[in-house]
Amino acid sequence: MRSSQIYRKTGETEIELEFNIDGQGIANIDTGVPFLNHMLDLFTKHGHFDLTVKAVGDIDVDYHHTTEDIAICLGQVLREALGDKKGIKRYGNSFVPMDETLAQVVIDLSNRPHLEYRAQYPSQQVGQFPTELVHEFMWKLALEARMNLHIILHYGYNTHHMIEAIFKALARALDEATSIDPRVKGVPSTKGML
Repeated sequence: MRSSQIYRKTGETEIELEFNIDGQGIANIDTGVPFLNHMLDLFTKHGHFDLTVKAVGDIDVDYHHTTEDIAICLGQVLREALGDKKGIKRYGNSFVPMDETLAQVVIDLSNRPHLEYRAQYPSQQVGQFPTELVHEFMWKLALEARMNLHIILHYGYNTHHMIEAIFKALARALDEATSIDPRVKGVPSTKGML
């Protein structure tokens, strides 16, 4: 099984996280941040992953540390679960519409972390969740998973729909990139390693 788990405790957060690439879309999410719970739940479902997150953070200050640290943990377990990356497709691309919104996510599991984030929102918050934390989450995920992550929000006007479409597209692109292709011998790189 391509799975991993982590326990991370700092002065700001305490996180237990388990991730299974080859899952069934089963989520058990408790972050203390309701909108992030929702995004991680649908990420799990649309990626066909299994994800358990139990996080306690200084959300009385704001949601920044909890959101960032969960992304750090998720990136680290994803990288560990992928192992040597033998047989994976490596690249993933997904367009996801949600009502008036269209989002695209493109991934290369290249071991070269990079984030291109082309998204602007009409609102600075969804409920109590600051939209700037979506960028923070994606950057830390890309950095810790060591993936090349491109996020393009083509259009939309409902901020909730826009962020939800991004998380769904992330899940579907990651599912594609992590999929095993029986035609791939070793790793999908002329360098012989990723």
